Amino acid sequence: MTVLVQKFGGTSVRNSEVRSHAIEHVKNAVEEGHQIVAVVSAMGRKDEPYATDTLLGLVNYPNNHVTNRELDLLMSCGEVISSVIFTNELIQHGISAASITGAQAGILTTNDFTDARINKINTELIETLLQTNQVIVVAGFQGQDQFGNITTLGRGGSDTSAIALGAALEAKYVDIFTDVDGIKTADPVLVKHAKTLKAMTYNEIVHLAYQGSKVIHPRAVEIAMQEKIPIRVRSTYSENAGTLVTSKVNNTIDRDIQERLVTGIAQVSGLIQINIEATDQLIQFHDDVFQKLAEANISVDFFNISTNGITFTIPKDKWSLTQSIIESMELSYNIVKDCAKVSTVGAAIQGVPGVASKIVTALATNHIQILQSADSHTTIWVLIKEKDLEKAVNALHDSFLSKKGV
Repeated sequence: MTVLVQKFGGTSVRNSEVRSHAIEHVKNAVEEGHQIVAVVSAMGRKDEPYATDTLLGLVNYPNNHVTNRELDLLMSCGEVISSVIFTNELIQHGISAASITGAQAGILTTNDFTDARINKINTELIETLLQTNQVIVVAGFQGQDQFGNITTLGRGGSDTSAIALGAALEAKYVDIFTDVDGIKTADPVLVKHAKTLKAMTYNEIVHLAYQGSKVIHPRAVEIAMQEKIPIRVRSTYSENAGTLVTSKVNNTIDRDIQERLVTGIAQVSGLIQINIEATDQLIQFHDDVFQKLAEANISVDFFNISTNGITFTIPKDKWSLTQSIIESMELSYNIVKDCAKVSTVGAAIQGVPGVASKIVTALATNHIQILQSADSHTTIWVLIKEKDLEKAVNALHDSFLSKKGV
């Protein structure tokens, strides 16, 4: 029998009504003859009783007194509760099931509490339990280190759990169930006519995810890409096939991918652009600035280095710390607040003339100023004022992804 891994996020297990849709997906897969490993997140989102943020609020996070080790122990409870409730309801529907923690699932991690990385997975218990159960429900987002401490995997951890388990079990697919019907060509909140992509490559989805698309975490996709595990991003509320993410495609899907110049438009808001003037000791100046920022655990993006100075962006919540570092170095600087990065992503744009020109024209036509730009073989980025974000994303989507676009 083939194994399917099905991951259900917090909004897919938040209450019994929504879980009934998730259970229907499990039931259908069982009836098709698959063995199922269901990976579940904590139920709901902030302010709901068992959501991760709600649990953290019990210790007044981020002003807690316990260490990250204890925070991991606390946060792991949400997924454990969710796994037992989901298992109980599966059994009520006549499906034999058992629930286990991430540690019991054999997920061994580093001891970087609250942001651990998976080192290896021992699937022995899962394989044993599958001999007598149709479904094994695994608490996502968690594992254990070599000393038996409970660890959590950071943002997108349940995605990472699911795909890592899929790789270890050589699953036919890993299905990521969400509240949308697949990966869109843009954020549907900003672009009302965004389309659902039928298929895309690992490379495309990694770039979209890193540039702000929140459907699936890029760390999880990178595991799938390394292990060549196909992913399907699907809606909890329908039987539609959703979006297939794979490197192995049939002729129809391959043609769909190859004929698409641009895959999607992604965005990240809440940025500050910082411009620091160069000193006479140019090489030392470059080195000193980036070393100081790295020591403070400040990740910079969108940076340009020149003889005139350094330009880069940071999340706005890192500004106070960044400002104190720059001023302690007695450097001259200026900032542009309330910025956003908009990314045009497509595996086929490499070497195609006119793509950058089309981006500039689309934004200029809508009177949107470009503050900074950069490009790679799959992505062209522009930095704009945040007030223009919705207009910019729609302009680029219309230019590249409407029926009259390329």
